[in-house]
Amino acid sequence: MSVSVQYKAFDIGQLIDSLRTNDPGIGAVVNFVGYVRDINDGQAVAGLFLEHYPGMTERSLQTIIDSAMARWPLKKVVIVHRIGQLSVTDPIVFVGVSSQHRQAAFEACAFIMDFLKTDAPFWKREDGVSGSHWVDARDSDRSAVQRWRVAEQ
Repeated sequence: MSVSVQYKAFDIGQLIDSLRTNDPGIGAVVNFVGYVRDINDGQAVAGLFLEHYPGMTERSLQTIIDSAMARWPLKKVVIVHRIGQLSVTDPIVFVGVSSQHRQAAFEACAFIMDFLKTDAPFWKREDGVSGSHWVDARDSDRSAVQRWRVAEQ
């Protein structure tokens, strides 16, 4: 399992390859890559600035991975999240999982991303032509997490 919070860009192909390893039991690799987009809630976005709480952020991401591994038979999980100043089209986050079966891989990847959006201590400032503002988790992100919590019960 791997967690990295970093300023530098990441190589998506290399991260996907790292999920495969040489394990003949891996039947599925699923990943998600999030990018800085040019519009949010109808407002133009020129870039993002991301901050985090060092140490706490990595522990939080590891806790999310541990929860996913308790739910699905995963072989490997990789999370890379960027911080600092990012431009439109820059990749922000990579979440990848490998498993024996595709359904476990798809569900685990969605689960990890949903919890990352709501539970990991990142702060995101959107910069636009009309100024900058800090962005909170969306109601849709909270609803996505809630469905996983309901499914546990």
